[in-house]
Amino acid sequence: MNGDTGRPRRRLRLGALSGALTATLALLCCTGGTAAYFLTELGGDSAEQMTQMSVECTGDFQVNVTGRMPRLSQYGDSQLRNAARIIKVGQDMKVPPRGWVVAVATAMQESGLRNLANRTVGESEDLPNEGVGADHDSVGLFQQRASWGSVAQRMNPEYAARKFYEKLLTIDGWERLPLTIAAQKVQVSAFPDAYAKHETLAAQIVDALAGGAARTALVAGRQTCDAASGREIAASGWTAPITGGVGSGFRTASRPGHNGVDIGAGKGTPIHAAASGRVLVAHCDPDNGGRLSCDVDGYPGKGGCGWFVDILHADDLITRYCHMVEKPRVSVGQYVNAGEVIGEVGSSGNSSGPHLHFEVHRDGDRSSAGAVDPVPFMQSRGAPLRRAG
Repeated sequence: MNGDTGRPRRRLRLGALSGALTATLALLCCTGGTAAYFLTELGGDSAEQMTQMSVECTGDFQVNVTGRMPRLSQYGDSQLRNAARIIKVGQDMKVPPRGWVVAVATAMQESGLRNLANRTVGESEDLPNEGVGADHDSVGLFQQRASWGSVAQRMNPEYAARKFYEKLLTIDGWERLPLTIAAQKVQVSAFPDAYAKHETLAAQIVDALAGGAARTALVAGRQTCDAASGREIAASGWTAPITGGVGSGFRTASRPGHNGVDIGAGKGTPIHAAASGRVLVAHCDPDNGGRLSCDVDGYPGKGGCGWFVDILHADDLITRYCHMVEKPRVSVGQYVNAGEVIGEVGSSGNSSGPHLHFEVHRDGDRSSAGAVDPVPFMQSRGAPLRRAG
């Protein structure tokens, strides 16, 4: 980050890390109250904020395959109806909602949620279809090849979805795997990283078709709305990094440059990765005097974020975790799973007491221009950040 806001923002990809991303940040942080944090060289409050998904988590997740489909600019009625059929098969098989998100995202990548015939498989064009492809002998929503069944079977959306889920359920720990890895273990695609970019929209489709089901997490044996925290991961793939109350908010009137929220917690509280992704930064942020003095508690006016971590997720989303008590448990380039412990709460850097400063950035933009309010963002993922008090 170089502070030049006049240049067009570049979109980062999960598998491509630039050496510039590891450059030293010049950060200032928390003052007064529990904390305050801003990037001095990239100030400004004009960034468009992400808003909460309009679909509420109802607890009634049954999908109506034959009913009216919601409107979505990216996909038409027949494509969303195919998504509904995929979800319905998962429900009938008692696959948890995370599996529905994985399956829908996979079909989005493989076929654009269309039941495709194949011009090299003549029989397929005589069956009901929504377009014609030409990838080897692959057909159907999941572009399954001959080993998955007969042409007629693979061109049947329910059969194709069932075969996908059957393979998914054989993968050890699939619910905690990054979506792109879980999907790849089923599909064995030539483009193994391609599924990740569909995760956010797939979760939105599952929410819209199945009563907010992507916002649920398995808690005490039950799928529970808006309860993902720590090692409990929502079907969306997200979790709150710690359990605690949000004190200082995002860009308040008194601190318009506060580009995240501060979550109170005791020193040493484990900090969990909010979603799976690759570590971009994991180091000590210099204080105002340029000193790397993160192994001691900070104080207001010291400057710097202390020990901190930035993680790049699917859809070019970035999360930031500041003021750790000691060197992070992760290193640059490491791939972490959602819920994995990446460090512990502390008070290093410009801080008045132990807490986690947490940020969310869009478009791969680690500057203040990319920051969005983490509270509605995390609520929409089923991993709410609780208000203090």
